Amino acid sequence: MKTNVVRTAAMLAGFIIALAIVWLAPMHAQGNAPKFEVDPAWPKPLPNLWITGGVGGVCIDSRDHVFILNRRDLTDNDLDAGRQAPVVIEFDPEGNVVNSFGDPDMTPNTPHGCTVDRDNNVWVTGTADGIVQEYTHDGSKLLLQIGKHGAVDSSDGTGKGKPFNSSHAGFYKPSGIAIDPKNGDVYVADGESPGGNHRVAVFDRSGQFLRQWELHRTEAETGDAFTPVLHCVAMDNDGLIYVCDRQAHRIQVFDKMGKFQKDIPVAFEQMSKLPVGPEHVPDALGSAVSVSFSRDPGQKFMYVVNQDNEKIDILDRASGQILSSFGRVGRQPGEFTYAHFVAVDSKGNIYVSEVGTGKRIQKFKKVGGG
Repeated sequence: MKTNVVRTAAMLAGFIIALAIVWLAPMHAQGNAPKFEVDPAWPKPLPNLWITGGVGGVCIDSRDHVFILNRRDLTDNDLDAGRQAPVVIEFDPEGNVVNSFGDPDMTPNTPHGCTVDRDNNVWVTGTADGIVQEYTHDGSKLLLQIGKHGAVDSSDGTGKGKPFNSSHAGFYKPSGIAIDPKNGDVYVADGESPGGNHRVAVFDRSGQFLRQWELHRTEAETGDAFTPVLHCVAMDNDGLIYVCDRQAHRIQVFDKMGKFQKDIPVAFEQMSKLPVGPEHVPDALGSAVSVSFSRDPGQKFMYVVNQDNEKIDILDRASGQILSSFGRVGRQPGEFTYAHFVAVDSKGNIYVSEVGTGKRIQKFKKVGGG
């Protein structure tokens, strides 16, 4: 009888496990992250023997046209065989260049971040400057400039001065930009590197200062690991503001008034255990340097450029859980060298810009999942 009881219990346990698998499998499938593969044929070869330097920013308009910001940081040897590409280059969905614009003497120095607003106007920032600019879609007209070209928010107006972190009319290394689609308010991540400004500065549609706030820190969060560096800013459909807390390896979320909501950790995993030295500081770049969202109404997925690990992490936006990732360090198609900014088109395809020695833009087609 004892044997029969044991057998019955075992059968019942097996039945429960099987039932759980039947019910849980669809739930797990519903949560599957999207899958991507690189499109090595995008973009098409650039015209006129153009060469891009580091591609600071990437942003997408309502027609899925892709805009990139070219830093033009090329050597004379590079230019022996080609020509400097323009500052702003526009591609159609097939990867053809359809427009370009930007006088390098007028656009922000070291172009960094960009966005396209509800009116299809193009906004750009530059981290060696104190300005943010808005252009018509075709770049033929400068519509708005906040700040003065060549002057930054510091004690002497240069990058060598003490940052004030307070200007109502300019910036110090503005890195990222987001536009509220409801009222046109401009949110600027003003603080691309340590030692500069470290705030989110908010302006209205006409460029008038509204408010600012800094990254959230607890009393225990001190030292170099928590030096405030704001590399990106993005707004979701709920009106929440996501800021790349670069040194602390996380995204911080705020409401529009700057009230802290939560942290979303983005971990760095060191692959080669090399000693720290003058030319090697592990996790120095930051594991969270750009964020964009899937285009479904609920924005289920969040894509984060993990620059330290040279990959794109795919997170569940609501929970902040990392679901999967793609990419790896390298210089072949689908690999990254200084991955920098990420943007998503209406079909769910992803575009990633690279700076440093990467100097390119790559497209990743959505091929399943999600």
